[in-house]
Amino acid sequence: MRGNLPAREPETLARWQEEDTYRSILARHQGQTPFVLHDGPPYANGHLHIGHALNKILKDVIIKSRSMTGHLCHYVPGWDCHGLPIEHQVDKDLGKRKVDMTQVEIRQACRRYAEKFIAIQKEEFERFGVFGEWERPYLTMNYPYEGEIVRSLSRFAANGSLFKSKKPIYWCAPCGTALAEAEVEYEDESSPSIYVKFNLVEDLGEKYPFLAGLESSLVIWTTTPWTIPANLAVCLHPDFDYVALKTKAGVLIVAEGLRETFLKEAELGEAEVLGLIKGTDLENYHCQHPLYDRQSLVILGDHVTLEAGTGCVHTAPGHGQEDYEVGLRYNLEVYAPVDDKGCFTEEVGFFAGQFVFAANPLVIEKLNEFGKLIAEKPLSHSYPHCWRCKKPIIFRSTEQWFISMEKEGLRRQALDAINQVEWIPSWGRERIYGMIENRPDWCVSRQRIWGVPITAFYCQKCDKVIMDEAVMDSVADLFTEHGADIWFEQEAAYFLPEGFSCSSCGHAEFRKESDILDVWFDSGVSFAAVLQNRDYLGGVPADLYLEGSDQHRGWFHSSLLAAVGVTGKAPYKAVLTHGFVVDGKGKKMSKSSGNVVAPDKVIKRYGAEILRLWVAAQDYRDDIRISDEILARLVEAYRRIRNTFRFLLGNLSDFKPETDALAYEDLQEIDRFILHELAKLQKRVLKAYEEYEFHVIYHAVHNFCAVTLSSFYLEVGKDRLYILRQDDPLRRSAQTMLNTVLNTLVRLCAPILAFTADEVWRYMPEAVAGESIHLQEFLTLPENYENPQLAAIWEELLVVRRLVLKELEGARQDKVIGNSLGARLELKSRGAVADLLARYDEQLADIFIVSQVELKPLADGETGGDENSDLLINVSPAIGNKCERCWCYSEEITALDAEFPGICPRCLEQL
Repeated sequence: MRGNLPAREPETLARWQEEDTYRSILARHQGQTPFVLHDGPPYANGHLHIGHALNKILKDVIIKSRSMTGHLCHYVPGWDCHGLPIEHQVDKDLGKRKVDMTQVEIRQACRRYAEKFIAIQKEEFERFGVFGEWERPYLTMNYPYEGEIVRSLSRFAANGSLFKSKKPIYWCAPCGTALAEAEVEYEDESSPSIYVKFNLVEDLGEKYPFLAGLESSLVIWTTTPWTIPANLAVCLHPDFDYVALKTKAGVLIVAEGLRETFLKEAELGEAEVLGLIKGTDLENYHCQHPLYDRQSLVILGDHVTLEAGTGCVHTAPGHGQEDYEVGLRYNLEVYAPVDDKGCFTEEVGFFAGQFVFAANPLVIEKLNEFGKLIAEKPLSHSYPHCWRCKKPIIFRSTEQWFISMEKEGLRRQALDAINQVEWIPSWGRERIYGMIENRPDWCVSRQRIWGVPITAFYCQKCDKVIMDEAVMDSVADLFTEHGADIWFEQEAAYFLPEGFSCSSCGHAEFRKESDILDVWFDSGVSFAAVLQNRDYLGGVPADLYLEGSDQHRGWFHSSLLAAVGVTGKAPYKAVLTHGFVVDGKGKKMSKSSGNVVAPDKVIKRYGAEILRLWVAAQDYRDDIRISDEILARLVEAYRRIRNTFRFLLGNLSDFKPETDALAYEDLQEIDRFILHELAKLQKRVLKAYEEYEFHVIYHAVHNFCAVTLSSFYLEVGKDRLYILRQDDPLRRSAQTMLNTVLNTLVRLCAPILAFTADEVWRYMPEAVAGESIHLQEFLTLPENYENPQLAAIWEELLVVRRLVLKELEGARQDKVIGNSLGARLELKSRGAVADLLARYDEQLADIFIVSQVELKPLADGETGGDENSDLLINVSPAIGNKCERCWCYSEEITALDAEFPGICPRCLEQL
């Protein structure tokens, strides 16, 4: 066996492809219990990053391990192909040419771009050693998949969950489209925070005499001054007490619980408390808008808190979800005077045509001019940004398509389904439960080109929305045959039945919806497009979904809502979540920081096997670190494991299991002890595979190779393997055990060290000619291999051995001996230690790797060492001369003129 992984791994990949190993595995396991891991589709844009490597290798380890436990494991990889990132890049590539292109031509350019990177990423994924149905992956832009997207949408339309409404949603002005929550990232942003007076119109003197004849104002606090023009109300909490303060800025009303904080932040100094006011007493009063000749209603809402501000909440129903919801209760208009480019419309007067963020200082200036600004301060806070362009976004009311969370009980059903799923780690359940519990209706429309259209129609006369299930299913059939481009090629009449008319006005002419679907809906319906459309996958639910922790608000989330809405149940039985990859110091990777670790560079330097070992060695539940130092440590660990296999293979080259293997009861005790340790290892590793605890496997296997075998047995057993005759029973005992270790260990490592295990297997005595290790299953070891009584005895011997090795090392450093074979041990003992040593007297020299051991009783009054008072260890140079064959010292070395000169009696007997 040779290393050189970067050069040799492609040879293995080529052989797997030539032998069609993946299909051979499936054929081998036909009829066995299926296990389906449904692949979350990566985005078809750019080369793979290290997070892709983590994700895909984790999946491959699971598939390979489940296969080796006797399951039929189809693995269908997929790609997410529609959406803004691809369309943006194509826009850049097309430049000015786009102006003269049709929508279909632009979509075809997007399709070609996606196809290009699917081919690139496919090759990169396969280079990781990942098995799967690469020749027939699922693509969200495949015609049948596009058809299935529309069929799933029609189910929501049929039950009334799909609707169009004017509601505030996340809006990215640079991208010109609505965004889903999963497409929003939060970054720190500095914003102006302002306190503004809203003068009460009504006189409060009758209810509160201390305010008679005084002009009083509610005070709001906001970090989005640009939303002030859209203010329609000021919201108070029904249970809070409010206080009227006489200040240098006038009589101001704020929540009693925020009085001191407000006065300090607004730098108003001392204030006279005029009295307390109940929030409920001000409901349906009115304030004068600080900028315009209109009034703002005083309303009540439970969302008002005492965490910051004044307890009087600026309410613009067109620019906030809570504002929108409380506004509905008071029949407030969903007012948002901002266009698709994020600029104010003409109706706002002062700021018309201004980009909203640019208008912040203008709004503040105008408030100050009108005497309504109390204070202004900068504030650094977390603010939503677009996942693609990274620019700050706005919350803006527009006409959009939504799937209702309430109308047909989607929220309740989804929450119930969450409790039927196994979440790994368990905190995943709480995370997604909270998200579903509190999320608004699902905004599924986007104002772009590259995606699957929302297949609704509008009556040209009365503008009624047509969402007919039969019509939508007919369109789905057309998409399945021709692709979604046909929507952009044909007029509305092409898709509608002959004689179709509006149910409201009877008109027979219609126009098509121009919005496309949220790409999270695309990938969310993969349960239908993949699991239910490929009969060999067994339908819904899949056994496992596995993605990064961000997918609780992404693919796990949209898949749950889509599947529950269409089938009434979750699409998965279990969900495994892994963390993000960070650098060696725990910092997020970025090109600007120069700390990005690219998988292709790791592979070119070390091989994909080291990436696979890195994945297994990490506890994926937390963020996963990678650096040159971490990889260097893993290379050393890999070398130890690989050298263990080399040693095992080298000492089994003359061993034929069918004729040379000994029965278990004929094995030496030390060999049976190692089989006990092997049985423990296998039980631990198989349990870890079952529970997805791959770091446990890495540490257990590495420890077994480095400590149990390399540091103990392979040192102790060398003489039996190298010195004894080929057919000596003691040597055959060792080989029998080593062969079992090799056959077990190579299988246990195969799901992780896919390349190395396959290479090892082809050198093994049991290997079936031409077959891969990946066609095999884990061994079932005999129950009697586990021997706790024997193990307890040998554990005691190992304790003594550690004490002896410590003394030998001290003697070596003091120049009393050279290596340990140049040593003679005098062991004085009593009690249980003496009995133990006496029992193994003839094996002690081998166990301690010395030439001579003499046992003596520990005299009365004589004490042992600090670590064991019943054992005294004395080290001296070995007596006699060094055997030229085994390097042990003996007083009976053969003469220089003998047939075999300079040889000890044991070696002479073998020769």
